[in-house]
Amino acid sequence: MRRLVLIVCALLLLVPSASAQDEGTLRDRIGSGKARERSLASAADRLADLERKAAREVAILEGRLGAAQTELNAAETRLAATEARETEARRRVNRLRKRLSEVRVKLAGLLKERYMSDRPDFVTVVLHSDGFPQLLQTLSFVKRVERADTRVLNLVRDARGEAGTQQRTLERLAVRREEETRATRARRDALANITAGLRERRDTLTRARAARQAALQATRSGRQRAERVLKRLLAARAKAARATGPGGPWAIPWAIVQCESGGQNLPPNHAGASGYYQFMPDTWRGLGGSTPHAYQAPKAEQDRLAAKLWAGGAGRHNWVCAGLV
Repeated sequence: MRRLVLIVCALLLLVPSASAQDEGTLRDRIGSGKARERSLASAADRLADLERKAAREVAILEGRLGAAQTELNAAETRLAATEARETEARRRVNRLRKRLSEVRVKLAGLLKERYMSDRPDFVTVVLHSDGFPQLLQTLSFVKRVERADTRVLNLVRDARGEAGTQQRTLERLAVRREEETRATRARRDALANITAGLRERRDTLTRARAARQAALQATRSGRQRAERVLKRLLAARAKAARATGPGGPWAIPWAIVQCESGGQNLPPNHAGASGYYQFMPDTWRGLGGSTPHAYQAPKAEQDRLAAKLWAGGAGRHNWVCAGLV
């Protein structure tokens, strides 16, 4: 019995990976890994397509946003220029209003002074004149002074009226340009919001694709590790199958026979298993054994029924040692 335990331990050391995972588990892992790889690769490709589309849309909207910003800058410049002209027109109106007030005060003073002073009669003017030419010159001077006063007053009044008209025109223009600026700013802000949303979508797609690619790489690495383990397991099994062992040939790999019976035709143990292959009584009878117990039959019959039970490896679960080695 001690010899059998030592043999099992040696076989476990020889093929350590087989004790941790059997062939079915490894093949399941490999199959599921490949399926997951295909799914992740397909998802990564779809996300890459969506990311490229989002990037193109972002580029288009960024161009539109740049044009809208340029238009807004121009509108704000026009508005600022119009407001500056309006402010200057308002200052001009105030200056002209002040000047008109001053001219009116001066004219009122001149009129009052002329009204209060003694008005020379025609005789006095004639007597104080040194001749007819001086008389004409004096009368012409008086007329020119009166016309000059009236002209100054009219000029200042007209200038104030013109400045007021210009101010009102500029005010209407400023209102219209302010409305244009608000509309342009609203359009720019809408484009900026849409662009920001698309940028966020593009970045989200980039992160999702990176996550899928990382998961794909991890899955591929796990599948490749499982394939390497399976390859070592199959190589070890093939090597064990090629080992005939003493008393061979054997219907199942020698390593399993060695673990089960040590290549001896053993009588029933405490569980009832017997023979070279440790058949259980029910299994032996179910296979059509000619004797009550396997160890009672010749080796050729045991080989034949063991091969039938092994079924090319599909029935390996019928031997405990198959899972160990």
